[in-house]
Amino acid sequence: MEANQIKTTITDEGAISHETTLFAEPILHTNNFTFTNALVSSWLAVLIIVILAVILRKKMREVPKGLQNIFEVVVEGALDLCDQVTNNRALSMTVFPIAISVFFFVLVNNWLGLLPIGGLGLLEKSSEGLAFVPFLRGGTADVNTTIALAIMAVLGANLFGIFSIGIWKIFNKYVNLKALGQIFTKIKKDKTIIIVAPITFFVGLLELVGEFAKIASLSFRLFGNVFAGEVLLASMAAIFAYILPIPFIFLEILVGVIQALIFSMLLVVYFTISATDHDAHDEHDGEHEHVNKESIIINSNTA
Repeated sequence: MEANQIKTTITDEGAISHETTLFAEPILHTNNFTFTNALVSSWLAVLIIVILAVILRKKMREVPKGLQNIFEVVVEGALDLCDQVTNNRALSMTVFPIAISVFFFVLVNNWLGLLPIGGLGLLEKSSEGLAFVPFLRGGTADVNTTIALAIMAVLGANLFGIFSIGIWKIFNKYVNLKALGQIFTKIKKDKTIIIVAPITFFVGLLELVGEFAKIASLSFRLFGNVFAGEVLLASMAAIFAYILPIPFIFLEILVGVIQALIFSMLLVVYFTISATDHDAHDEHDGEHEHVNKESIIINSNTA
């Protein structure tokens, strides 16, 4: 998403080549840790969010105005959107702080890549000559950041499910031992359970595979859209650097909001699914069906 993620190489002949890199460039090395420009941008995004939170907290008024009014509109709208997913205000109030925090973190990282700070960096020696490495790069333009966010979302959703409905039901969701046990308890009444139970057990294993698929889809969707925007801006700047990129910059501002919203809403969906007791719904539906059958029998006998 940012035009500053262009690796400039100065060769021995004096030629300058521009190369878009998929990876975050290291800017500082310590004994056991390497600081990349994407990591620095992520820390800067956290710092910006913390500063805004402190300013809002100190200037909090009963009658909102200015910055407080803007953030209250955003937060109230986001909470209403969260309610549409959960259909439960109590659940929304539990999940919402995590979702809105992730939204602002992703949004600020997306927008940091649009700042015209590509000229700030350092020159490093490489096999081809001197390579220019920018100090800052949007954190979400680094696949390591998006994978970490995706793992946090999926793992956090499962932990939330454990605290909400219990570890056994979450385990049984993926390794459905209950379905296999029904072969022995229901085989006299329903012979088809011999076929249905193994299929149900296999579906549970597919659910486990699906959790890893969620990590891949969440991370690469965010990274792909941000990186594609970055390449687009770099291409437009290479064609004509002054006026042509401006509409695309506004487009990437909108894309940054959309991608942050999609990621946070999917997080809410995963948390809501994990906190839902599907067994209780199945039992309730079974009791409802049983009552309906009894009502039909009574009505037919009465007739």
